Amino acid sequence: MTDSQTTPHPDLVLTDEVAQALHDGTPVVALESTIISHGMPFPQNVEMATEVERIVRDGGAVPATIAVLDGRPRVGLSQDDLHLLATSPDVAKVSIRDLPYVMSQRTHGATTVASTMRLAQLAGISVFVTGGLGGVHRGAETTFDISADLTELSQTNVAVVSAGVKSILDIGLTLETLETLGVPVVAVGTDDFPSFFSRNSGHAAPARLDTPAEIAALMDAKWRLGLDGGVAVVNPIPVADEIPADEIGVIIEQALADMDALGIHGKEATPFLLGRIVEITDGASLVANIALVNNNARLGARIATEYAAL
Repeated sequence: MTDSQTTPHPDLVLTDEVAQALHDGTPVVALESTIISHGMPFPQNVEMATEVERIVRDGGAVPATIAVLDGRPRVGLSQDDLHLLATSPDVAKVSIRDLPYVMSQRTHGATTVASTMRLAQLAGISVFVTGGLGGVHRGAETTFDISADLTELSQTNVAVVSAGVKSILDIGLTLETLETLGVPVVAVGTDDFPSFFSRNSGHAAPARLDTPAEIAALMDAKWRLGLDGGVAVVNPIPVADEIPADEIGVIIEQALADMDALGIHGKEATPFLLGRIVEITDGASLVANIALVNNNARLGARIATEYAAL
């Protein structure tokens, strides 16, 4: 592990690079770790994590991948840390409710969107890049299976750059919930709301902005008004990399049926579904997933740069 220094919050540990960037006002982009431990197979997961950090640096920002290692929330990781997250079977999937347990047990945890947002805010980081947002699961009217990502977006002041809500979810109900929670949802350069693997979902985007400077200005306006909570910045997957909605829709239905047959639910649902979709598509969905994360990292670095300039 790299040399690190503890932030004013006693439980949060920053690498020297991240701490110095925050001290100097250099733009910093937070990155989650669940996508490494539970979202992709090895070795593509560690290759993706390394490449995303490189893209953020090339964009003029400092990457800060977030995880819990030995019970300590870490903001910024070494290559050895990334490899551990990518290969160890003992890394838990950690959302907000799980943070106290993993910390008190001094074990390893890969942070979800929700827990990454919370730790990023504690560190003073305002921009976070991920693949897809969690949301309202299909059938939630009976299961009440709704991601903590949505609650966190309603209260934590971090802009989250994603390729939209994961297409395995109920996108319409997720958008309705985000509206109820008062979370601005801004599509980048499109009037359509993207759906992770595809550039559209059949739903209109609640708002559209075309440049990183406009997005930074929205973030600034929101938080200057004292309106707590995040901003959902949804960035469609590049045209060359998308899987058309009608094509991926059939595959998702098959994956959902397989999940139901196995009785999988809760926090294990998303990792299972994404893994099953990789199997059904013979790896094509993994290629698309990596492409959209890279695309989001490029945008996130630009937004962080514009916001730091304000």
